[in-house]
Amino acid sequence: MHQYYVYTGFYTFLKDALKKALPPILLVVAAIVLIHFFVIDLNTALQYVIDNYSNLLVLTLFFVSESILGIIPPELFIAWSDKTSNPILYLTLIAILSYAGGAVSYFTGRATLKIPSVHNYLEVKMEKHLKNARKWGGFLILVGALLPLPFAVASLAAGMIRFEFKYWALFGLARFVRYAIYGAAIFSLVS
Repeated sequence: MHQYYVYTGFYTFLKDALKKALPPILLVVAAIVLIHFFVIDLNTALQYVIDNYSNLLVLTLFFVSESILGIIPPELFIAWSDKTSNPILYLTLIAILSYAGGAVSYFTGRATLKIPSVHNYLEVKMEKHLKNARKWGGFLILVGALLPLPFAVASLAAGMIRFEFKYWALFGLARFVRYAIYGAAIFSLVS
């Protein structure tokens, strides 16, 4: 098995993916810490959101963000859920909405392939990269689901490479693991 991974370039793919994943992870953590200590106390900001905005509005904003390239870091919503009247319920809801937003992105990727110029570009210019992406698409989805990288981007890419939906749905379940782990960590920080 090891020889197969060496031959197919999986280890190189994995190393490159990790090199690209580590800086955003560190940046998100550093940004949250810097904002908390030097800009505004996150507990105060989260309490302001809870006092002034409905939970439905916050959840809707989160779903839209998770459906459109994951614009707003989910860690902020995880911290928000800790300040609600029922943290576990709201953490579960945002995990479900994140998964559903990923599905929206997946089908957006599939629909994008119907645009002739996009289809031609992917099939002709990106042929070599598509071959590897299709081969290791499950890994791509797991990375997007577990790490603080936009899950919507990984899901969009999975749809564009025509990765089977049933496998996307299976690998995407790792998103719930991420929310459980991050929820436990963030709840202990912002409480």
